[in-house]
Amino acid sequence: MTAAKSLRVSIRRHQIKGPLKTRAKSSIKKARISILEENLDNSNILVQNAIIALDKAAKKGAIHNRNAARRKSRIVRQFNKLRNQLSA
Repeated sequence: MTAAKSLRVSIRRHQIKGPLKTRAKSSIKKARISILEENLDNSNILVQNAIIALDKAAKKGAIHNRNAARRKSRIVRQFNKLRNQLSA
């Protein structure tokens, strides 16, 4: 592949994958903040949105599948910990 074409492909990939990564990161951050604030109803919705964003980013190749699985596991673990604390 020529350098010019490689540059075009790189720019195109960055334009596609960049927003997916950003959306996943920001949705995780929102969910974590909601969990820290101990808002169970809002946290549930935000965790679901984070999982969807991570799945989409992994499907498009913006992040690795195992990276997405690890992040989903961590956020769900935090949410379950909160749910158990508030129900006890």
